[in-house]
Amino acid sequence: MRFDTPRLPGCFAALVADTHRSGGTELESGCGEQVAGSRDHDLLFSAPGASFSASRASLPVSHSASPPAGPPLDTHGTTVIAVKYRDGVLNVGDRRATANMAVMFDRAEKVLSLDDYTLIAISGSFARAMEIVRYLKHSFKFYARRELQPMSLDGKLSEVSRAIANNLPMALQGIGAFIPLVSAFDPRSGEGRIFAYDGMGARFESTEFAAAGSGSERIRGAFDYIVRTHRPFREMSLEEALGQALILLDIAADLDAATGGFSKVLPVAKSIDCDGIRDIPAAEMREIVSRIHPREDGGLARSTE
Repeated sequence: MRFDTPRLPGCFAALVADTHRSGGTELESGCGEQVAGSRDHDLLFSAPGASFSASRASLPVSHSASPPAGPPLDTHGTTVIAVKYRDGVLNVGDRRATANMAVMFDRAEKVLSLDDYTLIAISGSFARAMEIVRYLKHSFKFYARRELQPMSLDGKLSEVSRAIANNLPMALQGIGAFIPLVSAFDPRSGEGRIFAYDGMGARFESTEFAAAGSGSERIRGAFDYIVRTHRPFREMSLEEALGQALILLDIAADLDAATGGFSKVLPVAKSIDCDGIRDIPAAEMREIVSRIHPREDGGLARSTE
């Protein structure tokens, strides 16, 4: 049986001939186009019964323009507040999560329990914060099972510092930075305690209040105003402290676009005392909000938990 070599188009036939003559350095295609040799690309044309390789030769390729890749989209939690009250510590956080100038989610949980007597309120990178919170929970439980006793408060705080310090390389790249507030009830002193951190893991204890997130700097002076003109937070009842915290969060929402208030979605609020952690019911917060901003029609915008 005899196989005939298929005929190549004229421009390809000319290209084959010129390849043998020029050694592949500069090729005349036979179609009026010149193809410069290239060390990075080889051309291989094959057909049944015939093949040839044009080494170090490349055809012109059109590249479509595309915008440069930007930084990864990092969703951030915004403003969280911790204040002392007569029996312990109250944590309040808005529910908004943002990325750049967009609202990504308005049901974010920013106040989380690490164990029965420790709360963490997160601001900054939401994904990274959730990962570290899971690590801290596991670390506390593992220690308790291994040592047959719970980790001390100082040990928990040091573990949080280490987690933040280990996150510094990501924070310096512009992604993954987060700043937490840690609240705990200390059984030794019989009081609630509040601790703030910086981006490198340094720990600072507050005697009255602390705040973190984009709206925290807007209300820094308002905390001092309440303490000086009203009374210290540590002397307030839980209901009174909750009312002041909601007012502060509402001010932050007015002055910071990334902070959600309580007009659409109620904040998340948790208290911690000698009996452990308690979630503040939505009905209780709704009643306080109605006293802060009563509507002209006698009702209150329906908020979800």
